Amino acid sequence: MASPFVELEVGGRLVKVTNPDKVLFPKLGKTKLDLVEYYLAVGEGIVRALYERPTQLRRFPDGIEGEAIYQKRVPEKRPEWVETARVTFPSGRHADELCVTELAQVIWAANLAVVDFHPWPSRRRDPERPDELRIDIDPQPGTDFRDAKRVAALVREVLDEIGYVGWPKTSGNRGIHVFCRIEPRFEFPVVRRAALAFAREVERRAPRLVTTAWWKEERGERVFIDFNQNARDRTVASAYSVRPRPDAPVSAPVSWNELPDVEIEDFTMTTMPARFAKLGDVHAGIDDAVCDLRVLLEWVERDEAAGLGEAPYPPNFPKMPGEPPRVQPSRARKSP
Repeated sequence: MASPFVELEVGGRLVKVTNPDKVLFPKLGKTKLDLVEYYLAVGEGIVRALYERPTQLRRFPDGIEGEAIYQKRVPEKRPEWVETARVTFPSGRHADELCVTELAQVIWAANLAVVDFHPWPSRRRDPERPDELRIDIDPQPGTDFRDAKRVAALVREVLDEIGYVGWPKTSGNRGIHVFCRIEPRFEFPVVRRAALAFAREVERRAPRLVTTAWWKEERGERVFIDFNQNARDRTVASAYSVRPRPDAPVSAPVSWNELPDVEIEDFTMTTMPARFAKLGDVHAGIDDAVCDLRVLLEWVERDEAAGLGEAPYPPNFPKMPGEPPRVQPSRARKSP
């Protein structure tokens, strides 16, 4: 017997949604069709967030309580209008990842039970040169979302001082992301190093609240600014992505003025469509506010002159130029 399905017209494309009554969020009873309708409701915003970016997909074919499939390569069997972007890995292998240019492609992915989308900070025309600097504000054990908002206020203060425009969003979990558009002139190691210099400046202003320590044992009860989210092949959930948690929270773009009063639970797959219908995409101007990375590269030079060099990369990276020993401090102390 053929599986049940519905067909939707999306921007002139006919998109089939199979098993539309499949429950993806058991606590809420939200189905695959509910997920599709959510992405239709925030279509302009999700397309802007993903536009022409190589995008990794997190799929939950058995619902969010089932196994997650973190998928880089799009299926070979797909509609001819589903576009891709090729990325190459240090091993020399490559992957053709989803590259969204229209809403029908998002809905096609949602039919595959893609709950959240994880785009690169670069675009298809030059995947090796990011056009987005990402400031990832990550509360550590003993801190919470209120602390993340305090750090975000400091981030805004520093951005204002250097003439940068930052665009904050909730992560949909416990943290906050702030994105800044930059010219796609520099490769990932340079952008990451600039992000580290920015994070260190925020840390200097509130060392009891903020940390850039890569090793968890050194962070304490402080909020970590994860500069390594700017390393190559690292991704975060896009704006408007639903997160695979029982209450279906959303990674929600917000304005700086409203950020002090928002809570994670304010933004869900249920509530976001009404907000979007009222306000539209509050990050609609993000592509028009391009920041000059050279300002932060001057900070890199300042830090290095003061003896503050590189910080460790994530463990799956090869040893990088200038990187300190990739050994936990406690283990290093025990070495003979």
